[in-house]
Amino acid sequence: MADLKQIAFEFDAAPVATVAEEQAAYIAAPVTIVDLVAEAAAISIAPPAGKKRGRKPKPKPLVPPPPAKRGRISFKEADLIADIIDVPDDETLQQKQYYSIGQVAEMFRANISLIRMWSNSFTGFLQTRTNKKGDRYYRPEDVKTLQLIHHLLRQRKFTVQGAKDYIKKNKQVQERFALIQSLEKIKGFLLEIKASL
Repeated sequence: MADLKQIAFEFDAAPVATVAEEQAAYIAAPVTIVDLVAEAAAISIAPPAGKKRGRKPKPKPLVPPPPAKRGRISFKEADLIADIIDVPDDETLQQKQYYSIGQVAEMFRANISLIRMWSNSFTGFLQTRTNKKGDRYYRPEDVKTLQLIHHLLRQRKFTVQGAKDYIKKNKQVQERFALIQSLEKIKGFLLEIKASL
């Protein structure tokens, strides 16, 4: 207990006025309407100290957002997607007479606009049908031709004009492409056997 010390504070301030004195001073001071308006404006307009006027800042997310996916995809992504198309085999493909542009886009995992652009660019090779509404329908042969176009543009990296010239010059392109596809299936089968050993 001996360690505790008493501290005394001395204030050299003026004595506090009583409530009655404050009211008397307030009533005695002449107040004009201009003073009241200025005081009210200062109270209502002035922002609180330390806060800015305007929009509130957006809260920062806990997880940073992924980068934006606008415009073209990168070459790495295009290479990965090029091999993953879901065109059925010939027997399954021939079961329907026509496929809508949406179904064809799902097969190639591409946008409808890309399939439409290919059909506009390769009009001599594709014979699409349209109904009265303007919807495009593709025959199974057109789907096979689109598969060849996809192979030339995405896997072999031809330009659109280069792919057109290649198809025009080489009459047996479809047969070569069918041979390449069958060899790729055999390669995939052999790789599966190798992985299981």
